[in-house]
Amino acid sequence: MTLTDAQIWLVIAVLGAGTFLIRFSFLGLIGARPMPAWLLRLLRYTPVAVIPGMVMPLVLWPGATGGETDLPRLLAAVATLAAGLWTRSFVMSVGIGAVVLYAGLGLRAFL
Repeated sequence: MTLTDAQIWLVIAVLGAGTFLIRFSFLGLIGARPMPAWLLRLLRYTPVAVIPGMVMPLVLWPGATGGETDLPRLLAAVATLAAGLWTRSFVMSVGIGAVVLYAGLGLRAFL
């Protein structure tokens, strides 16, 4: 499917307007008014819902391997999850996951 330049610019403009309206709904309409407690409570869970959705495709179908799942990335994801549950520290869990990934990729290159 080939798009013309006008169609591409139309898509860019529509997506730009959509993201502006989404942000404006919180910043422009709500502004400095206090938000209800139930909304603030729900907004706390946004990163917990979004981050796994961004990370899991990179673990299961990494671009570095051409989309093939590999053991070092799976082990690093499991180690990160386990460390996060155990330590309750984001920095510690990411650090442990990075060490496991680095070690796994190093061992695979060594063998």
